[in-house]
Amino acid sequence: VGDKVMVLARSGLWQEVVNVPASQTFPMPEGMSFEEAAALLVNYITAYMILFDFGNLRPNQSVLIHMAAGGVGTAAIQLCKTVENVTIFGTASASKHDSLKESGVAHPIDYRTMDYAEEVRKISPKGVDIVLDPLGGSDTSKAFNLLKPMGKLITYGVANLLTGQKKNLMAMAKTWWNQFSITALQLLHQNKAVCGYHLGYMDEEVELIRSVVAKLVNLYSQGKIKPKIDSVWPFDQVAEAMKQMQEKKNVGKVILVPEAPKEESKKAEN
Repeated sequence: VGDKVMVLARSGLWQEVVNVPASQTFPMPEGMSFEEAAALLVNYITAYMILFDFGNLRPNQSVLIHMAAGGVGTAAIQLCKTVENVTIFGTASASKHDSLKESGVAHPIDYRTMDYAEEVRKISPKGVDIVLDPLGGSDTSKAFNLLKPMGKLITYGVANLLTGQKKNLMAMAKTWWNQFSITALQLLHQNKAVCGYHLGYMDEEVELIRSVVAKLVNLYSQGKIKPKIDSVWPFDQVAEAMKQMQEKKNVGKVILVPEAPKEESKKAEN
């Protein structure tokens, strides 16, 4: 009672009172703010497990990170920087490139105006060692083709299904139709790996998740990772917070809090 904790839950966290199993709570490290804690678990567990458990990231390798300015993207960049001499390619709109370079992305690519696969090939003709794929659809095929021999593609989302504010049934059908598919025999000839990751289906893996969180807390305490907060919104501004993401303005995490911080409330009154 009274401990400051971070919690994992598949849903139901946009409310003032939350009830989760004790096994899904983790003590916050010294010096961590509640906003940072809210930004840590889902994104950093995902980024850590896809880069290290599946990706087996090692020194001198190269990684392509899509949506590099988002929550998992910023976590993945920071985690890549904990390994020596990793070359990071990151896709994001042009306005975010300076921020990405500062954070350690060697080659930011504007996916809106360029073919990112071509841009990667210009710099690294053989491709990359690891591709993190949150996009799905035809982008997964592009990712697979960008892998070097012994390369690994880790798919962990289908962002291509979401286009704008409303569900676009045509976009969903197109993404489904273009979804990447490969047989074990084809993999054998390619010398590549395809992995799928979904943290939401790890509910039973308590010890595994605990060990990952312990590593992340250690990295945070050493100052090697720090959640990047884009903006903080009270619950009554949830629509504006969602718009911030839908319009792809955010660099880092968009955080919801039950009510506006006191200083801001005073400013509003004045």
